[in-house]
This record gives sequence, structure tokens and C-alpha cells, in this order.
Amino acid sequence: MKLVIGSDHAGFPLKQYVIDYLRELGHEIEDIGSYDPSPVDFPVIAGKVCDGVTAGMAERGLLICGTGVGAVIAANKRAGIRASIGHDVHSAHQGVEHDDVNVMCIGAQIVGPWLARDLVRAYVEASFDATEDHVRRVGMLDEFDKQRSS
Repeated sequence: MKLVIGSDHAGFPLKQYVIDYLRELGHEIEDIGSYDPSPVDFPVIAGKVCDGVTAGMAERGLLICGTGVGAVIAANKRAGIRASIGHDVHSAHQGVEHDDVNVMCIGAQIVGPWLARDLVRAYVEASFDATEDHVRRVGMLDEFDKQRSS
């Protein structure tokens, strides 16, 4: 799977660990920054990750910041993005399976490297369960995007 990943300065130390692990699993990674621990505004990074997903540069995105909260808020402001916080394995895969999540946000100050591995693996190995109910509900979310842009 092709993934786009980004972090702010708080997520920077965990990001390379996650990238290395995903590459071990055979995934193609586009790292859009940050590239050092200097302060950076998380909405800028979130926008770049979301642009990569909505433009088709990647199938899914990953954002890593301090708590994941700011990243998920910023990502969900973008049409076509269904972002969730991934701090437990069940939500990491079920968000994809039921809600077609395409950006997962991780808080580096919340989860450590060992849990981050489990989270990203659950996220990338999950696929959307396109039952009638799930498709209908994701369609409703898409309608929210249309209402917001009008």
C-alpha cells in the first residue's frame, strides 16, 4: 500500500520508527515532513497529508503529533477525509472496516513505539467492509462534505 505520512515536531521522534516499520512490511511511504524537531504548525502538515490522500498520491495517510487531537481536527476539515485517532488496535482497524477511515492520527505522547507498530499494522491491514449499511453511512459523511462546501 502507498501511504503518506507526516508529523509535527512532537511526533517527529516516533515518525521515523513508524516509517521504518511500514517499509519492513512492504509499504511504500511518502514522508511529507517535518524533517527535524524544529517547531512546526500541525495544520500545515495535516493539510499536506490530506492533499496526498485526496489527490490519489497515496491510498491512506498517517499523522503523528503530540496527542493526535489537533491532527484529527485539522484532517477532518478537509473534504474527502475521514480521519480518526488511533490509540487502540480495535479502533485502528474497525475505523477502516466500518467508516472507511483514510487518515489515522497517532499521539506520540500517548502511545509508545511498540503500540504504534500494532496500531499502524491494524490500520494498513484493514479494508472497508462495503456492506449496505457501511456504504450508506459513509455516503452520508460524503454529503456532509458537499454541504460544507456550498
